[in-house]
Amino acid sequence: QVQLVESGGGLVQPGGSLRLSCAASGMIFRVDDMGWSRQAPGKQRELVASITTGGSTNYADSVKGRFTISRDNAKNTVYLQMDSLKPEDTAVYYCNAAIVRLTTGVRLQYLGQGTQVTVSS
Repeated sequence: QVQLVESGGGLVQPGGSLRLSCAASGMIFRVDDMGWSRQAPGKQRELVASITTGGSTNYADSVKGRFTISRDNAKNTVYLQMDSLKPEDTAVYYCNAAIVRLTTGVRLQYLGQGTQVTVSS
């Protein structure tokens, strides 16, 4: 069994900051690329940021310069530091990871349960 558990969402005022965390646990042999996506009401889910095991990052244009993705490979954890938040950042944020399972050696994509981020005054 493998699972991703997110934390850190909540309500914040415009211009504020939040830090999301996502920890992978279970029968894990290796965690490869990790990332965050989000889905706003009435919209499709979109990629926000991703990071490789070596630390190479990729960001959506809408969050460049405001969001920072990082990871702790020893803890199988990925973080998303969100600064200068805007109302349009309001969405459910999902963690995703490519994980090689210990028992099968098969590499699968996993998605967390999501955490709500609301930016409002």
